[in-house]
Amino acid sequence: MLKGIIMAGGEGKRFRPLTYYFQKCMIPVGEEQKPILEYIIRLLRHHKIVDLVVLTGYRHQQIVNFFNKGERFGVKIEYVLDDPDLKGSANALLNAYRKGAISKEDTLVIYYGDILSNINLEGLLKQHNETGYSSTIALARKFNISVGTADIDKKRITQFVEKPDLEKPVSIGILVINGSLLDFMDKLQKEGQLTSFDLMGDVVSLLVKQGEPVGAYLTDAFWYDVGSLEKYERLDNQRLDVEMGYLLK
Repeated sequence: MLKGIIMAGGEGKRFRPLTYYFQKCMIPVGEEQKPILEYIIRLLRHHKIVDLVVLTGYRHQQIVNFFNKGERFGVKIEYVLDDPDLKGSANALLNAYRKGAISKEDTLVIYYGDILSNINLEGLLKQHNETGYSSTIALARKFNISVGTADIDKKRITQFVEKPDLEKPVSIGILVINGSLLDFMDKLQKEGQLTSFDLMGDVVSLLVKQGEPVGAYLTDAFWYDVGSLEKYERLDNQRLDVEMGYLLK
């Protein structure tokens, strides 16, 4: 079964003081002041991904009270509360696996809860299915660095560029994995007795290191990481409406 997995746990420490009062993915964005999570759910629904599992914990009541079982948004939502003793995105996914919310037979579209994007999820899934790889990572073709960069010769700057584009693919917090990877992750977590276990930093990195084919889905789609208070303050709400407003109609 095709399932959308939304990572919506964590305390959002980089978002404080707002997250003393709000769950991070419930912070309003855009001219219509909709929660970040609403844009994510609507994007998944737009691309025919309607069976959703929200992995949450901190202030989860705000999410449940607003979205309920998803009927108002044309989806079906199941909630899985994180195990407080197990930190990290991979542990959150394993927790859902052990509780029966996802299975080895599922194809999982994983979406981090602080990412706004109009990525073509159907295109991502099509490529994933065609390659037969166990995982496919969505990558933006370039990334704007928020600081200046310099080339130096000893103590002298030979070139300086303010806020350049990094011409190298970067992860945007969206990926697809086959449920068959869950047993591998479960074994890895138990063998290492990992109380902190990250999906991208640990699992995907290890797969690449071991030579396991990992797909790269390159995209020029709009995306924005609302991962900190600084990023939230810099978000261009008018541009968000231009790029993603169609989801609200």
